Amino acid sequence: MKLHFRQGGMNRRWLLSYFVAFAVLLAVLFAGLFAFIVKYHYDYAYSLIDARASDLVNNYFSPYLDGTEESFVIGAVSFTENFSDKSMMEVWVLDGEGQPIVSSSGFRIDSGVPMPDYTRALSSTTEKGRWIGRNGIGEKIMAVTTLLPDRVGAVRFISSLQGIDRQLLGFALIIIGFAALLLFGVWLLNYPFIRSIVRSLRRINETATELGKGDWSARVNLTGMHDEVSDLGRSFNNMAGELGQAESLKNDFISTISHELRTPLTAIKGWGETIIQLGDTDPETTSKGMNIIVSESQRLSDMVEELLDFSRIQNGQMKVNMTKIDVLAELDDAVFTLKDRILREGLELIYNVPHYPIPMQGDPVRIRQVFVNLIDNAVKYNEHGGKVIILAELHGTDLVIYFTDTGCGIAPENINKVKNKFFRVNSTVHGTGIGLAVADELVRMHGGTLEINSVVGDGTTVTVTLPVEPVELPESPLPERTSTDE
Repeated sequence: MKLHFRQGGMNRRWLLSYFVAFAVLLAVLFAGLFAFIVKYHYDYAYSLIDARASDLVNNYFSPYLDGTEESFVIGAVSFTENFSDKSMMEVWVLDGEGQPIVSSSGFRIDSGVPMPDYTRALSSTTEKGRWIGRNGIGEKIMAVTTLLPDRVGAVRFISSLQGIDRQLLGFALIIIGFAALLLFGVWLLNYPFIRSIVRSLRRINETATELGKGDWSARVNLTGMHDEVSDLGRSFNNMAGELGQAESLKNDFISTISHELRTPLTAIKGWGETIIQLGDTDPETTSKGMNIIVSESQRLSDMVEELLDFSRIQNGQMKVNMTKIDVLAELDDAVFTLKDRILREGLELIYNVPHYPIPMQGDPVRIRQVFVNLIDNAVKYNEHGGKVIILAELHGTDLVIYFTDTGCGIAPENINKVKNKFFRVNSTVHGTGIGLAVADELVRMHGGTLEINSVVGDGTTVTVTLPVEPVELPESPLPERTSTDE
């Protein structure tokens, strides 16, 4: 298995954080377990020595405790000579001053030998002491001292711990082997998983790099991805698709806006040159040219204002100046402004709204801008001989206005896109593709909604719902504002 540990990479961080932390935790747990095993074995050895000592000392030395010092020494010698566990441990008998009298090994005992267990027995309420250490030749031992009644002497049992330590070493090797096997199992189970995540993230990173270079067709290969990483890859691909589409729409927008700007500029320039050449020789042509220049200039101004509005919305700087207005009066103005154009395009206008004023809090300029934009779309995407239908209904404190055309309609897959920036249903129709996005945002800023329904070949209906103030209906119903023009 070939491992790759890039500086700061996930593999390396996983090894240094999760795996090392797990190894340290495992080491602490097994160290605690081993310490418990050691303590258990040493305590067990002590309990055996202590039980042996208590039985022997109490039973054997009782007859010698009331005699002379010489009698005590004779008893000590007899005790060590007859000690039956010489193969397992060594026993010393100490006098009342703590000096060794005799040992079961038969060797002379140096009076300066340190005996911490004897010192502990003197200060213990149980008159027993234990010490684990090394003797003069470096052998690890356990020494247990039991004081005789009235402290006339003491008996010291010394047992080698080499046999126990060999067993403990075997336990340690087993624990280390088990820990190593467990760590290897954790590595074996987790490293392929981590590696698959790293590989998947590397794919996403490589795809992001390709996107950064302008390759909008780049997509993450989802093969081998699972769970959340797969979801991330799919989300990334969806984002890449949307970015690619946005880039394409942006490029189309730049191309479209360039064309839209060039057309009126060409007309203005051409008629300006023509008027200069004509001078005062042809007043009629001059007047016609000036009208066209004014019209095209207004068209440019409207286009620039629309772009500025869109920029303000994108930057969160769009503001509305709220005041009390008659929303239907603003709708009347918008219809009147575009009525002649509707008729020039060979369309029938059907306009039917309530006769009485309907007040609301809104910005009259922005509300009228929404209405003009929606009516303009109904005209642009309509066909000669078609209809532009504008209806309004009051539902409690909501005014619902319907803008309907009988034009080409919108395909179902494009319904949710028409309010997106730069999107145009029909590239052959003049427009920047941001008017509807601006209208939708302005309606939202007034607390309303803008919904679109369409059927291909039958036309489109844009429904605007605006919150209005309560209206006191007239006692006798007034005729609705109705207009039918062909």
